[in-house]
Amino acid sequence: MGLAIDLRADYDGAALRRLARASKSANQARRLLALAEIYDGASRTAAARVGGVGLQIVRDWVERFNDRGPDGLLDGKAPGRQSLLNDTQREALAAIVESGPIPAIHGVVRWRLIDLVQWLHDEFAVSLDETTVGRELKRLGYVKLTARPRHHAQNEHALEAFKKGALLPNWQKSEPVSRRVHP
Repeated sequence: MGLAIDLRADYDGAALRRLARASKSANQARRLLALAEIYDGASRTAAARVGGVGLQIVRDWVERFNDRGPDGLLDGKAPGRQSLLNDTQREALAAIVESGPIPAIHGVVRWRLIDLVQWLHDEFAVSLDETTVGRELKRLGYVKLTARPRHHAQNEHALEAFKKGALLPNWQKSEPVSRRVHP
């Protein structure tokens, strides 16, 4: 049987109980109370009973507490899968979308997701699907604009006059989305 890891000396049981009362996280409070038992001289088994976990979990909590203090006992968010595009590639994607395609060079008159997938593969040898490129563009602040369907009573002369004007790229920068928290 191994030796128990000592808790850091800058806290005591009463301090951990105060932190547990002030905590907004129930899991952090439960972990702090279990460690407070250890500070007060109880066994690790008793602390595991207070925390509702096994001895190995209590040991993990002690290590996290010793490394990062009370904040180490908060639940963390899983980092998720890392993006396939790096910052340089993302900047290049934003620049190419912003400038729009050059028909003689790119072979298209407007960017579609499949065209951007092919461009990323040609430029950076990165294989992505259309959904992933769409998500990256959305994360960069772009929204997809589509033309309205043609109405049967549409004025052909007005349409021709509009076609002679400047064409806008298919993707345009949108305003950042702000999410309001409702109480």
